Amino acid sequence: MRTIKVRKYRIGSGEPLAFICGPCVIESEEHTLLCAERLYTLFKDTPFSLIFKASYDKANRSSVHSFRGPGIDEGLKILQRVQKEFDLPVVTDVHTEEEARIAGAICDMIQIPAFLCRQTDLLVAAGKTGAAINVKKGQFLSPWEMKNVVEKLVSMGSENILLTERGASFGYNNLVSDMRSIPIMQQFGFPVCFDATHSAQLPGGMGTMSGGQREFIPTLAKAAVASGCNAVFLETHTDPANAKSDAATVFPLDGLKVLLSQLSRVYDAVR
Repeated sequence: MRTIKVRKYRIGSGEPLAFICGPCVIESEEHTLLCAERLYTLFKDTPFSLIFKASYDKANRSSVHSFRGPGIDEGLKILQRVQKEFDLPVVTDVHTEEEARIAGAICDMIQIPAFLCRQTDLLVAAGKTGAAINVKKGQFLSPWEMKNVVEKLVSMGSENILLTERGASFGYNNLVSDMRSIPIMQQFGFPVCFDATHSAQLPGGMGTMSGGQREFIPTLAKAAVASGCNAVFLETHTDPANAKSDAATVFPLDGLKVLLSQLSRVYDAVR
């Protein structure tokens, strides 16, 4: 397995466990910087790597009335403040070839959403940016099909690739996490991340929005670390009940310290 680089951090076998954390969507500049400050303070005394995540646009919300974010121009300016003020690498979703080029020139990592993980033109554009790339495995894909995604990125010269397991569709409005996907996707030569928050979703389960089972996030995260994942994706929020996106599954910042301690002990036991 290759070790990938995301600014000052390295992710791979034998490296510190990495975390991709932050609010699901950029709700405001003030809130984003508050989340970044609290995460920076929490992680600076841990052995973990922290990549700050927030989306400037949630393009696949269930309802046309749902909050989407500030847009790419304002959103990237806010993420640049996080980079500068906290010396943190940042990652955000991209949805089109043009967005990949724009965000890839600013962000340390760009993320391909699960629903778009097979879009060849988007992957090719992302691969050309030189940024690290996190690809969410589609809920409709088997883990072994992600080899095709890797080959598309590698064909563009991309070397810093992270693959993320985020659950597989299990009937209607439900997901199941198959931990076998972690070692399977690692066989493609790149580290694997587990998305503990989206894996607890009940997609579209509330009609105009997704539901979720936040209480299972720690269980899923611990199982994934025990299964050998190299990174954990955890969307967090200062006030989950009032989050403007994924309110049912964003993890409370106040509870993150305890979860990190638990995951640290699991990681030390299996590494």
